[in-house]
Amino acid sequence: MDDDLDQMLSKLRLRKIREVVGAELARAEKLGIGYSELLARLFRQETQDQDVRAADARLRRAKIPEPWSLNTFPWDRQPGIDKKVIFELAELNFIAAGRNLAFIGATGLGKTGLASALLLKAVQAGYSGIFTQAQDLFDELHSTLADHSSRRLLNRMIRMDVILIDEMGYLNIRPEQANIFFKLMEERYTRKKTTIITTNLDYSAWYDFLGNKEMVSALLDRFRHRCQTIQITGTSLRTDEAD
Repeated sequence: MDDDLDQMLSKLRLRKIREVVGAELARAEKLGIGYSELLARLFRQETQDQDVRAADARLRRAKIPEPWSLNTFPWDRQPGIDKKVIFELAELNFIAAGRNLAFIGATGLGKTGLASALLLKAVQAGYSGIFTQAQDLFDELHSTLADHSSRRLLNRMIRMDVILIDEMGYLNIRPEQANIFFKLMEERYTRKKTTIITTNLDYSAWYDFLGNKEMVSALLDRFRHRCQTIQITGTSLRTDEAD
């Protein structure tokens, strides 16, 4: 491969073609392969490589803390979960429909594991997504007030196909944090973006930690309008592992 071709492939960021073009040209010459087949082989390899790199990038951005999957979930230890329902959700039709999910139950029952496994499936299927602890999200929302970057953060979070908010519980939340969170959820609802929430609180308890009754009523009205709620009961799965 001459320097001009190498530089052009580098400039165009055709990394895989740049890697294999020498061998493919030699193969084509040896076997008498035509231009169309050669080009198809080159671009097929480039496309596959870019798909893999894009999937890896989505997975890194999703920040899923544990490699949960539906295949590794300890179903035998948690009979309180309807396995059929979860595997139906794994078809990801709820994301295409812009529906939300809520996993509600006591600590240690596997809420985070199931929610993370569904987020992983979504990311692997090409959806953008992110995992965030509820407290971390509210802290980040509050930090944007100081430098007036709330709109930028909201825009980034609203674009995500799926957001998993983990451990929504009795948090120390200021009114301004609750207001921005409501704005986030309102705009995601309008755009039919999926939000997955895990919590040990029934919906009625959200009024206590979010405060403003009218705002919480409006929030729940939007979140639950297109939502599947999964109540989990049973004994804790937790030994040394996180929920």
